[in-house]
Amino acid sequence: MKISRIAELLNAEVVSGKELLESDVHSACGSDMMSDVLAFVKDQAVLLTGLVNPQVIRTAEMMDMLCVVFVRGKQPSADIVALAEECGIALLTTSERMYTACGKLYAAGLTGGSVVKK
Repeated sequence: MKISRIAELLNAEVVSGKELLESDVHSACGSDMMSDVLAFVKDQAVLLTGLVNPQVIRTAEMMDMLCVVFVRGKQPSADIVALAEECGIALLTTSERMYTACGKLYAAGLTGGSVVKK
């Protein structure tokens, strides 16, 4: 699924990374706990979260994620936007709650991927 389609489905504002909108993502992960995100398989993915701090971008970078969607209308600060731009990660923000946003993406065909077994 293209990041532009994610923005459309979630009625999301593109905060940064407009040049990445035609990039494909193959799975999604929704969490406010970055330790859970680290258990996610590395692939072209999008992270949905209500947590707004630089650690979110660092975690997404480590996991080779292309896009972070902030839910519940959360707005990233200028330093978070700058870090995401430096890392090549698109940032979106939506007023949807995480459960609803994940459900809309899943219903549109974006899967959850697989989980790393410990």
